[in-house]
Amino acid sequence: MTKQSIEQQDAKQQAIERRREKLTTDSARIIDIADNESHSALRCIHQLSVAGGATEATYLAIERRIVADQDIAGAYHLALLAQGTSDLPIDVRQLIEMVVEKGDNQQRLALLKNLPHPPVDSIKSQILISDDGEAIGQMNAYLQINPEGYGSQHVLSAQPDTVATMSTGFNNTDDDSK
Repeated sequence: MTKQSIEQQDAKQQAIERRREKLTTDSARIIDIADNESHSALRCIHQLSVAGGATEATYLAIERRIVADQDIAGAYHLALLAQGTSDLPIDVRQLIEMVVEKGDNQQRLALLKNLPHPPVDSIKSQILISDDGEAIGQMNAYLQINPEGYGSQHVLSAQPDTVATMSTGFNNTDDDSK
């Protein structure tokens, strides 16, 4: 190894150590807020996002705060945040159930559209019970185009790509048979 490559490795290692120290410091601060300030889940989730990550203990502290406060908005946001990270130590199912059972119809509709595999039957039941005509209409319209209730990412990824050519605007192979 050359002196330059050793220096580059040392610099990378130092950057990793600084990042780890910052993560630990940010996590300790967020845990302190979650453990000591009621109704602080949204603030903690925001700080977690700004920090760019946190320790497992941080996520658990936020989850405890959400459950202790029965914070539906916090449950909604942490459940959606967890969709991007499969190995979080939190019970996402519990958070989703909290939103479905105690949240409002806009939150339920957002879960229906944003979770990869939402609890369609539970969400549908709660929206129907609410007798909210507008929410029922939005739900029915969404389920009409997506009867399985897969999240919006699935619906978007299932759309076939259309190839446009410069001359015709569309790559239409049916015209060849005419």
